[in-house]
Amino acid sequence: MFSKSVAAGAKAHLRIGAPTQARADRERQASRLKPGHNVWRVVHANRATVLVDAAAYYGAVRAAMRNARRSIQIVGWDIDSRTSLVGEDGATGDNLPVRLVDFLSALVSQKPELSIRLQLWDYSILYALERELLPSLSLGWSTPRQIELCLDDELPIGASHHQKTVIIDDAVAFSGGLDLTIRRWDTPEHRPDHPLRKDPQGKPYPPFHDVQMMIDGSAAVSLAALARQRWLRATGEELEAPCEVRETPDPNPRHDPWPASVKPDFTNVVIGIARTEPDCGDAPEIREVEHLFHDMVRAAERSIYVESQFLTALPLAKTVVERLRQRPELQVAIVMPRTHESWLEQQTMLAGRQRWEQYIREAGAADSVRFLYPNVRHGGTDTPVMVHSKVMIVDDRLLRIGSANLCNRSMAVDSECDLVVEATGQGDRAAIARVRDSLLGEHCGATPDEVAAALKQKGSLFGALDALGGRDRSLCPIADAPPDPSDLTAPIEAIGDPEKPIATAAYLGDLAVEPGRPGRLSVIVKACLAIFIVVALVSAWRFTPLADVLQPELVVEALARTPMGPLVFASAIGIFVVAGLMAFPLNLLIVGTAAAFGPWTGFAVAATGALSSALVTYAVGRWLGADVLRQVFGPGINRIRSKIADWGFVTITAIRLVPVAPFTLVNLVAGAIGVPLVHYTAGTLLGLTPGLIIMSALGAKTLDLLRHPTLEHILLFAGLLLVWAALAFGMQALARRFSNRFVGRSARRDSSEVSVAR
Repeated sequence: MFSKSVAAGAKAHLRIGAPTQARADRERQASRLKPGHNVWRVVHANRATVLVDAAAYYGAVRAAMRNARRSIQIVGWDIDSRTSLVGEDGATGDNLPVRLVDFLSALVSQKPELSIRLQLWDYSILYALERELLPSLSLGWSTPRQIELCLDDELPIGASHHQKTVIIDDAVAFSGGLDLTIRRWDTPEHRPDHPLRKDPQGKPYPPFHDVQMMIDGSAAVSLAALARQRWLRATGEELEAPCEVRETPDPNPRHDPWPASVKPDFTNVVIGIARTEPDCGDAPEIREVEHLFHDMVRAAERSIYVESQFLTALPLAKTVVERLRQRPELQVAIVMPRTHESWLEQQTMLAGRQRWEQYIREAGAADSVRFLYPNVRHGGTDTPVMVHSKVMIVDDRLLRIGSANLCNRSMAVDSECDLVVEATGQGDRAAIARVRDSLLGEHCGATPDEVAAALKQKGSLFGALDALGGRDRSLCPIADAPPDPSDLTAPIEAIGDPEKPIATAAYLGDLAVEPGRPGRLSVIVKACLAIFIVVALVSAWRFTPLADVLQPELVVEALARTPMGPLVFASAIGIFVVAGLMAFPLNLLIVGTAAAFGPWTGFAVAATGALSSALVTYAVGRWLGADVLRQVFGPGINRIRSKIADWGFVTITAIRLVPVAPFTLVNLVAGAIGVPLVHYTAGTLLGLTPGLIIMSALGAKTLDLLRHPTLEHILLFAGLLLVWAALAFGMQALARRFSNRFVGRSARRDSSEVSVAR
């Protein structure tokens, strides 16, 4: 147990967040922000302000976007066209539409020179029920030409784009935990019965708390540069930067989109920008977010105040315990949701949070760390507030607001962006303390002045919380159960909250046995799970109606009864053409053709069909042109264009060997940018041949496997699959090695042939 006598003595003469003068002098000369380690850049902002809850953010971002002249960049984990952009009173403050997509459309109608780019994570199917269906239709195809949508999937398997930023004219920027999406709007009162807190179907949702930061100056310019970098990776298109990053803030900006109604919390302030970027193979990982979390904890003297949706990153718990041993007077308050309601979050995040709490208890630090959730009592009923914010405040020295939670994903897997204010004087310290007091006051039903008075009187964070308790709004202790020692959720956690991108070899190695590491199943248990899955599939085939519908004999007889002749061959080729226009997977067609016609005839029919499909879709792309394709498929089509920009026979062959995009999309782009037909046809034939051979053999052996599921046929079928996989991986490795030579000279090459100024 930590020394209570030391902590009590410290409380008698030290106000919370106020270090001794000697220590303060040392801190001023030793910044905690280290570019290249825990931040990307250290920049300045003329103004910065903290927007608490979505009503304040939506009102401010709407007003700033109304002031836009040249560009608006919106980057999000989620962007919903139906989002109501209204302030705390539910009003817009203008005569423009309420809904996001209608508001943006009206804005560009008034300002034809305005360009709006939306960059949305091309989300996992796991989130399909929580997201707007067909965002390409609602945000892309149905909007004016000045609005472009990019569905961004440039990430390893299992990762997500989690940044949430809006940049206006490179002059004003917003970053934090809030997306422009539905089921987020709320006010600091968090009334359980607020009439405006409803989703588009009119269904109420629980109180919701989040935080965003608004900045200007060179800090905003840097966020704009970060957004352009991501746009370049996703689309292959380099956006023109209107100005260079300024080393010092401009005291007299030529154009100022900052809303007049928003007063800054900080002026002339130092801002650090921290990122997480996963290991993508060709780009090294960036873990500034993780380093900054640890360095902020190591800088704490009196208090750490945290708001986070998730808490699973166990190394940070160890750093907290280490700092508590060095500073026994330190107190840590972590505000989170009361629990995780959805099945997915319970399986991926709750067990990790329980282990975090258990580690603190077993380290003897339970008296120094409190796990809390905000609660609102109304009419005798308690309603917990959903905490979605990502905030860390260390004493009155460091204020951090961003998109990163205290979970494994945010440290190395998802793309994140956090802003941190480092105090350089008493004015900054007072402003950081005011933000902390405002957040505590919101949760405790008190004014910032009341919180400040309680902190001064009690001399500690916990003392102030105890003094402010018992109100209708309060911070209540979280009562999580201890972690389940059987740890049956470990495989789900390994996917839902991984410590490394799933596609990396390092991640796969982590799935093996590692002595002493919590949360990992043994090889024996994993093998038993695999055997169980196989047995379940076999049982389903044997004991369910599936066995009657898909009997091998029936499949073989149906194929054998099909009369072979010119009409059948022509029909098969026609199926390839129609399927190509529908973007149906080519490999499935090849396998099915070989299964129906046999390996040799199937190969000939599949080759003819694939080439016919390629030529037809090439002609369609030629007829539609680059402008129409960009409107339909969005700016991401530039990434494909950059792969085939050399227009030569070698390039087309390489792309067919190692597909960089769906077969149909490559054909359309090749036609749109005018790849010479002779080069296109010859490269397509040569590049598809190895895959046609392997897939035709695979399809033919499918029938043998259905007729006679012997060990020999099973092994042969598995061998063909391995050959196909080895060929694919080998060609991909070869293509990566020689990509600069064969697959385009640069992602920043002039895209005038396919890009249309929007």
